[in-house]
Amino acid sequence: MNEIWIKTLRVHSQIGVGEEERSQLQELHIDLCIQPTAPFPYMNDDVMRTIDYTAVANRVRALAGEEPRHLIETLAAEIARLLVDEFHAVSVVVEVRKFVIPGTDYVAARCRLER
Repeated sequence: MNEIWIKTLRVHSQIGVGEEERSQLQELHIDLCIQPTAPFPYMNDDVMRTIDYTAVANRVRALAGEEPRHLIETLAAEIARLLVDEFHAVSVVVEVRKFVIPGTDYVAARCRLER
C-alpha cells in the first residue's frame, strides 16, 4: 500500500460542546494518511500523478476554520470526505486531536473512509 502522511498538522477551530468553549479558537493537531490513486512506482516522478500535500494542508486548515462545531468527530468525518471528494484519494485515515482534559496528552477521534 502506498500512503502519503501529513503528521501533526496544526489547525485552529471553534470546537466544543459548550458555547463558552466554542467562543474562542483552539489549536487542534491532525494526522492524515492518504492513499493516492496511482501507486508510487507508476507516478514516474510526475507531481500531477500524486496528491498535492501542500494543497491538502491548506484546504484542511480552511475547512477547520470555516464554522463552529460541537465535535471533533464531525470535523474528522468532514476532512475525510473532503480528501476523497476533492483530492480523489482512494482511502484516508484522519485523526483529530484536541487538548482539553487536564492530566491527559489529548483526546482524539479517528475516521477512515474509502472511495
